[in-house]
Amino acid sequence: GFALVLAWSSCRKEETIVNINPNAVLTASISAPNVVLLKDNKDKDAFTVSWTAPDFGFAAAPSYTVYLDKKGNNFAKQKAVGAGSALKRTFKTSELNDIIKGFGLVSGTAGDLEVKVECLLGAATVLTSTVSSLKATAYDDVVNLTTTWGVVGSATANGWDGPDQPAFKLNGTTDTLVAFVTLTDGAIKFRENNKWDSNLGSAGATNPDPAQTGALLASGKDIAVKKGTYRVLFNPTKLTYKIEPYSWGVVGEATANGWNGPDQPLAYDGATGTWKGVVSFIDGPMKFRLNNAWDENFGAEGTVEPLPIAAAGKLVAGGKNFGVKKGLYLITLDLNAKTYTFVPFVPWGLVGDATPNGWNGPDIKFTEVSPKKWVLNNVVLITNSIKFRENDAWTNNVGATGTVEPLPAVSGATTVGAAGGKNIGVTAGTWSFELDLTDAANPKYKATKK
Repeated sequence: GFALVLAWSSCRKEETIVNINPNAVLTASISAPNVVLLKDNKDKDAFTVSWTAPDFGFAAAPSYTVYLDKKGNNFAKQKAVGAGSALKRTFKTSELNDIIKGFGLVSGTAGDLEVKVECLLGAATVLTSTVSSLKATAYDDVVNLTTTWGVVGSATANGWDGPDQPAFKLNGTTDTLVAFVTLTDGAIKFRENNKWDSNLGSAGATNPDPAQTGALLASGKDIAVKKGTYRVLFNPTKLTYKIEPYSWGVVGEATANGWNGPDQPLAYDGATGTWKGVVSFIDGPMKFRLNNAWDENFGAEGTVEPLPIAAAGKLVAGGKNFGVKKGLYLITLDLNAKTYTFVPFVPWGLVGDATPNGWNGPDIKFTEVSPKKWVLNNVVLITNSIKFRENDAWTNNVGATGTVEPLPAVSGATTVGAAGGKNIGVTAGTWSFELDLTDAANPKYKATKK
């Protein structure tokens, strides 16, 4: 049978050996074989794994861990959830939903998972339960805050012709809209659907009006602004506006500019109401703060400093420093829930002899606007060839389908590409690209020339 060393004395050099009952078993069960998760129930209990304490033949104090994985993975990509000494583990709806989506399963469609429990004595895994099958359906937790309104003007990235800088619904309000924009010296107005049929400007007497807060008027005056990054609030119903400096960023010894900044900027994601950014770190401490100042900042919960940053966790106003490890990470900051996510980031890029750095790179990096959907705007290319690849390497790359090489890019057309496909031909000019990798077998790209 099994033998376990329970204790030893450093003075007498004696060990106590206990034989584990060789017939001990760990029997686990799940509360339901089929679970459909609903967003409205995100704070409610959804699923429970239970087990009976094994009979080891002596008074043991084991700890238990629940493992979940997508069926077919053989627990190679498992999610481990500790249960301590308890004989069950209950999952909240939101927790189980995050686990399911972490396996890449599609929301709204039943996916097959496997569940098992392990029992540990000390550092050794002593018993493992049989595997239970779970069919689970996740929900989409994305909140769509997009609107038809935007900010236009000589101070914006695209000028008076647009497309306009998008405005989003402001969380917790019914009719106030918000745009987070980086502006140059110039003027702005507000308009709907990138057209002048419905537009709002200042109700003031001067044109442009230098007031950064005030009343709006249909087809009113331009509003003068200075170079900077701002939160622009406006209400098309109550006809009011307010423009104020506003930018969230990452600061600390782990960042490129240290504790004095300027901070590594995060960008607002209006589809989810969160702040996101890809940041390169060295080993060291860091925090999140507003407007490159300490008036409003977020750190870690607890007494340890720096607290090693986790893949996800809570934010505390004025909290302790986080400790990070060297690497490139995608950061998401949810100021409504006061939470963060912090995950390694592997970018896609544009490579080729049409780009400034040629086929050897480094590549021109895309921005991930949603899972597996990438965008790259306003890239100046020469007449030659391009492809798309991951992480400045050829392990994963996307090109054109067919036998023609290079296959000329058709401006504005969405084209089905191929993994490891042919080079894509472009002509000299300014191009923008969209890369859709949601269907790995049928990647799509769109190349648009200005």
